[in-house]
Amino acid sequence: MNPEIIYLFDPLCGWCYGAGPGLARLAAEPGITVTLQPVGLFAGTGARPMDPGFASYIVKADERITAMTGQPFSDAYRQNVLFGGTQRIDSGPANLALTAVHLTEPDELHKALKALQAARYVDGKNITSPAVLAEILSDAGLQAASDRLAAADEALEAAMQEWISEGMGLMQAMRAQGVPALQLRTPSGGRYTIDTQALFGPQVEALIEAIGKAA
Repeated sequence: MNPEIIYLFDPLCGWCYGAGPGLARLAAEPGITVTLQPVGLFAGTGARPMDPGFASYIVKADERITAMTGQPFSDAYRQNVLFGGTQRIDSGPANLALTAVHLTEPDELHKALKALQAARYVDGKNITSPAVLAEILSDAGLQAASDRLAAADEALEAAMQEWISEGMGLMQAMRAQGVPALQLRTPSGGRYTIDTQALFGPQVEALIEAIGKAA
């Protein structure tokens, strides 16, 4: 049994996008299992309008993320998503899309999350739109998930609510103040909260070494 990293995230979280390279490095390490766990931080009551003031705040955070990780935030994203004046900060639809992947092709969750993040932050697409999300999944070769999302039945919605409730419960148990957040679960049953900074830059290599020792 491998040590497992539970990765708590929201698909509309810029810092979670910034953590992408570190997460990919962690997931590629033999002997470590990385499990994606959405928390719905910006869904439901956590959703809010995208006003110019908050958009400007996000731009400053994005600049810090790029400086730390090299992850790009395009002009199309700034123009269409942040300052387009029509989009809300609402991760509910993206979480529903990921739930469709979780139910149909769970081994492709990392691929799906990366595709959604690239669509938003690089291509400037509206990933609060179910139609856009279905297209993104289809283009990523996740046709079964795309079809399930397009059907958008009550069972899919219920599965999403259960999944993100699990994530929010874990987030509260960890006393995490936001996302991304990490929990290490060892084969012996230990559970440890990991400093999220470990996902950024060369710290991920130290994290991999520490996990190997903990296992």
